[in-house]
Amino acid sequence: MSPQRIIAHLDLDTFFVSVELLNHPEYIGKPSFVGGRDRGVVTSASYEARAYGIRSGMPSRKALQLCPHAIVLGWSRHEYSRYSRWVTQIIADKAPLFEKASIDEFYIDLTGMQKFFNPLQWTIDLRQQIMDQTKLPISFGLASNKMMAKIATDEAKPCGYLQVPFGKEKEFLAPMKVSKIPGVGDHTYAVLKAMGIETINDISQKTQQELEERLGKWGTDLWFKSQGIHHGEVSPYHEAKSISSEHTFDENKTNIDFLHSELVRLTEKIAFELREDGKVAGCIAVKIRYSNFETVSRQTTIAYTCADDEMIPVVKELFDKLYIKGEPVRLLGVRLSELTNEAIQTNLFNDLERKTGLYKAIDNVKNRFGKNSISRASSSKK
Repeated sequence: MSPQRIIAHLDLDTFFVSVELLNHPEYIGKPSFVGGRDRGVVTSASYEARAYGIRSGMPSRKALQLCPHAIVLGWSRHEYSRYSRWVTQIIADKAPLFEKASIDEFYIDLTGMQKFFNPLQWTIDLRQQIMDQTKLPISFGLASNKMMAKIATDEAKPCGYLQVPFGKEKEFLAPMKVSKIPGVGDHTYAVLKAMGIETINDISQKTQQELEERLGKWGTDLWFKSQGIHHGEVSPYHEAKSISSEHTFDENKTNIDFLHSELVRLTEKIAFELREDGKVAGCIAVKIRYSNFETVSRQTTIAYTCADDEMIPVVKELFDKLYIKGEPVRLLGVRLSELTNEAIQTNLFNDLERKTGLYKAIDNVKNRFGKNSISRASSSKK
């Protein structure tokens, strides 16, 4: 018989707002949100702003109609990445097995560790350490599986914690609205409501067959979730090493325009491979080998991205700082590291959805006609 599972789910409360408020402490306790003032979208809203009905994904203009005195915070993309890495490192230093589900969300598998310590107290201590060091608010839930732990975290907010005892999952879920179950969207909610289902307890009173007839296989899955049953595993978090590309020239090169265009081509190539792997990068390096075989490199951290238009200016800047003007170049290389497949919130930036669609279209062309079938005019032709 497999041991009782013990899963913790940690969520940085109002992460994006909280990071901004660290730079503007005078706004703490006031209704505020991250997003553009006019055509932007709300990325994250403080609990004070939520009291006025402001929610993530809402147009900023509507948010200001709901709360005209709300403080509109800017966004510090690099800071979000920095704080996310900071929290990740704190967890990595202590947790036996953890999964980074998104930039501000983590699962920890503590199964079997109850022989050595109290899992609840251990997680309380970890939460306190994160808050003490980063000054960010964080909530957590502790339960027998990932789904229950996540729901418990949601119930513990803001900035609290909650444990669901083993064997009490169904009882804990029973009075909740069906929308509390992850994956229940507007369509599923409408179908369930038409069946007379309002609470999770109502779902558990139906048979698997009834639910499957209306919702297909999702109906069966939903029935198990209403019982508090979920078998998702905590996927071990591993920082992927790197992805790189370099080119040795037939003849040594000194023309800056040519070298820049080659950097663009190399960056486009590895950014495409990065997107194909479903990853984003947090660090970029440029490598130069001169005609005398002396090799130098320089790197910098960046906000997590898979977009080459965001990487190219950084690559050029690194090259310009590193390159000895007039020295013949034998080889150029670009490397991306600190790779992760962490989820990117689709409403984080105003143009992200448009940009994601554009890159998807470009990548589809490359997959169909070859990686070199489409490129920027500024990249060199090989």
